[in-house]
Amino acid sequence: MASKNNQEEELRKLSVELRLLEQTAETLKQRINMMNAALTDLAYANMTLDGIKKEKDNAELLVPIGGSSYIKVMLASVNKVIVGMGAGVSIEKTLPEAKTIVNERLTELQKTMNSAQQQFSQIIDRINTGRKRLESLLSSVREGKQ
Repeated sequence: MASKNNQEEELRKLSVELRLLEQTAETLKQRINMMNAALTDLAYANMTLDGIKKEKDNAELLVPIGGSSYIKVMLASVNKVIVGMGAGVSIEKTLPEAKTIVNERLTELQKTMNSAQQQFSQIIDRINTGRKRLESLLSSVREGKQ
């Protein structure tokens, strides 16, 4: 009788743990998706900075404004870039400085992304192990009731 109670208690604990792990996995998945979007945004910024290097002052450019729409603009200076620093603060930097900042952000975000993906993988492994244990316990409890 004590063994049956122990199994049922373990079933309850395992069930709660699995729910928590699944919630954690979902949160990590959302963070990874947001980091993917940020990586894409930074990669576009990096490519744009590379493209601007090849332009001359007063070059005419098409700038996307959304909805597959563009406006024509004149590039005032190829060597000055406004870079967002966070908290709504932006500062003017030279093109090489801006490129360095974007590359550093890409590197840091990639490291963070790799770490989150490793955590996600570990949690998925724990979920799978927990589910196998849960199935085994359920089978044992069912056999005990028959």
